[in-house]
Amino acid sequence: MKRTNIALSLMMLLAAAAPALAAKDKEKGEAVVLPDVEMIDIPTAGILDYYGFQVKTRFYSGGGVLGALNFGVLERLNLGAAMTVDRLVGSDSGIKMRRPEIQVKFRFFDGGYYIPAAAVGYDGQGYYYDPSAKKYLEKGKGLYLVSSKEIGVPGLVMHGGLNVPDFDNNYLFGFLGMNYTLEDKVAFMVEYDSMFHSDDPSRLNAGTRIYITPYFQLDLAIREIGRNGKFANGLSRKAERIVQMKYTTSF
Repeated sequence: MKRTNIALSLMMLLAAAAPALAAKDKEKGEAVVLPDVEMIDIPTAGILDYYGFQVKTRFYSGGGVLGALNFGVLERLNLGAAMTVDRLVGSDSGIKMRRPEIQVKFRFFDGGYYIPAAAVGYDGQGYYYDPSAKKYLEKGKGLYLVSSKEIGVPGLVMHGGLNVPDFDNNYLFGFLGMNYTLEDKVAFMVEYDSMFHSDDPSRLNAGTRIYITPYFQLDLAIREIGRNGKFANGLSRKAERIVQMKYTTSF
């Protein structure tokens, strides 16, 4: 219980501090939006700058909250961790804190006129934790390779990649995404995730990213659009509304 209270306190402080920090950045007059390091569920080839720091808080179905911290530890290397707390928001009892998951990304190519930027990484954070099986019903990306490239219209960027979420099965999955940023104020995102295997159905997600400042973002999204079924353990699987906040700064 003591560990849960500490985790809840940290998440609440981060969520409360982000708007204040964003207002401070706004006073500096900065106007350039930083590259996106991820969309809704899929990664991009973007990374945090050296000495960069990002905190993310996502609110998902059932009153759950996901918190994540990422750092630009080297010029091309990001390290971080994420953790979920089920039933944190609302009146339901039985708050459950799940184990932290590692996140790593290395951008090995910055791209060119024709060739997209590329990065390799690992992300263990999944969704819908099953306590009886002690695993996520929707697995994290695991080991992945991703590329990103602006196409055709300024501000229109396509992302695509391959990932192996589970080394026991060694299944190879794919993902595609696209986002369009309008005047550094708002971005529209759509992604198709978990491709290639019918026993782990693909997911269509879409959302809007609002840049309150260049450093503070508010995402409103819907995951698993059109989905209406059940997981193997009988848990309902349907469209889910999420809200997430991100604040990016540097040391």
